Amino acid sequence: MELNSMIQILEKIITPKRLKHSLGVVQSAKRLANIYKEDIEKVEVAALLHDCAKCLNKEEVLHLVQKYDILLDDIEKKETELAHGKIGAYLCKEKFGVCNNDILSAITYHTTGKKNMSKLEKIIYLADFIEPSRNYDGVDELRNVAYNEGLNEALLMAFDNTIKYVISIKKIIHPRTIEARNFLLGELNEI
Repeated sequence: MELNSMIQILEKIITPKRLKHSLGVVQSAKRLANIYKEDIEKVEVAALLHDCAKCLNKEEVLHLVQKYDILLDDIEKKETELAHGKIGAYLCKEKFGVCNNDILSAITYHTTGKKNMSKLEKIIYLADFIEPSRNYDGVDELRNVAYNEGLNEALLMAFDNTIKYVISIKKIIHPRTIEARNFLLGELNEI
């Protein structure tokens, strides 16, 4: 399916603000893909569709979890916003005809990260944090690291920011995020 066709479908299932964000993620992800030599087509599709399930209400989430027999862990059951990546991967197959496992995995793990992430997964996770409409303390520094210093270094900074933020709002930190950060530290030879 062409990107323009995907955008037309997205316009019906996510808010205009969410679509603007997704298009910003495409922009940032393509820039990262050029720097770090990743397949542009995979990056575009994963970036565009990463939040396709973000605007679902709780009843829709529960319906799709049952329909697709999606296994949610205990944290995802309590914090259903963490499940939108998993649900989104299934929607991508059904609504957008995406069958590429690399793309589906990048969508699945774009919120929590995971241990031993692929380059595509790292790019989508990071692009979600640094897209042009993001405006939070430290985003410019994170962009600078992402575009000039290294993908893993920027990803570590993004994990650290996420963990600090989740602690500040007194929410549960998903263990996958901790595992992803610890694995990445090992890759960077810092432990």
